[in-house]
Amino acid sequence: MSDYTTLIRDLPQEERPRERLERLGAASLSVPDLIAILLRTGNARTSAIQLAQHLFARFGNLKNLAAATVQELSEINGIGLAKACQLKAAFELGRRLAAATDAPRPVITNPRDAAALVMEEMRLFREEHFRALLLNTRNEVTGMQEISVGSLNASLVHPRELFHAAISRKAAAIIVAHNHPSGDPTPSKEDLALTARLKQAGDLLGIPVLDHLVIGDNRFVSMKERGLM
Repeated sequence: MSDYTTLIRDLPQEERPRERLERLGAASLSVPDLIAILLRTGNARTSAIQLAQHLFARFGNLKNLAAATVQELSEINGIGLAKACQLKAAFELGRRLAAATDAPRPVITNPRDAAALVMEEMRLFREEHFRALLLNTRNEVTGMQEISVGSLNASLVHPRELFHAAISRKAAAIIVAHNHPSGDPTPSKEDLALTARLKQAGDLLGIPVLDHLVIGDNRFVSMKERGLM
């Protein structure tokens, strides 16, 4: 008898998550049921389903669970390092699937186009991440580069790192973006000062900084739209 069956042996077979997924499809399952399938086993006192329910309740919602670190997940009784890595791998596959496309390179025609490329991932970060969208002469996105991780107060983005990436990948222009973990995208004084510094460097190098987006929770501020460039 498999570990999975042993841990959920008290459930009728038709109510077991794996069997319901096979019979009715993944969309029919609740989030804890899907998590239970990923976990496969619980522990001596807790079934996989109970452990999944506890885990989901602990983080409150799917967004917080997806944003949790391996260390935070592995500290939950019954999870451990292996299960934490399984969960992070599943969330990363989902993120990559959401980003995958066979369409031509994205074209940036307005700030919303740029925000849509980074919002889903960056709004979940618990630290400030600073990224650059690299554009060609047709405003097509040719790449995305992580420039810095950490508070802009403690780890200032230096123009050298930003424009090294732009020059090495032959970008004609760039759009920069960073997130506010608080969820409030209102630009700070530090954001404004950094924007002015990077714009000046870009003008000197002939690689203009077209916009600086501040990413909050499903909302953003475009410095260009606000007249702050």
